[in-house]
Amino acid sequence: MSKYISPEHIIFATFCILLTLVILTWIIIICKTWQLKKNAVNNQNFDQFFLSSSNLSDMKILSDNIFKCTHANIAHEGLAWINEYLHLQNEHFAFQGDAFDLLQHRLEKQLQYECYMLESGLTMLASIGSTAPFIGLFGTVLGIMNAMHNITMSGSTNLNVVAGPIGDALVATAIGIAVAVPAVLAYNFFLQDVKHQRQKLKQFTTHFLFLIESYSLSF
Repeated sequence: MSKYISPEHIIFATFCILLTLVILTWIIIICKTWQLKKNAVNNQNFDQFFLSSSNLSDMKILSDNIFKCTHANIAHEGLAWINEYLHLQNEHFAFQGDAFDLLQHRLEKQLQYECYMLESGLTMLASIGSTAPFIGLFGTVLGIMNAMHNITMSGSTNLNVVAGPIGDALVATAIGIAVAVPAVLAYNFFLQDVKHQRQKLKQFTTHFLFLIESYSLSF
């Protein structure tokens, strides 16, 4: 190592990085659990009220004011587009063409955005799960190298002198694994939940288009 950066400093920085990853992992896990659970409950409640609506005005009120969830966002975007279309179809090229094809395109864009929001944070969990053990191993290797250097300088081969520093160095690997395990488990759990909610969102979008078409509006 250079005279400016000692092995102790690098090892300490490694532990700081691992500690940061621990905190970041649990923040993501807590926030993601709350987000997905709240969204699933609100979607279920929204579907019950939305599908029992008798007209587009009731649908718009529901999607605007009561529920904050992916299904409500899709409905709000679709109803907002219909309102724009009815008022601006003769003024903007954006509204020229088949109404339902244009509406479907608008909803597909919103669907992609909602899926992106559902998946937010998962890449970070996957990255932490895959890199934390290697960061810990890096700290362990440096720790063992530093311990061997100090043992050599001391000139002692006593087991107590050797085992202590090496044991301390192995802590970095243990911490790295301890960080990676919950990150990987949480990633797999959230991934399945997101896939399920994404599928239900696609089904709702299709159902929404059928409902709008059934009104036979004069687009």
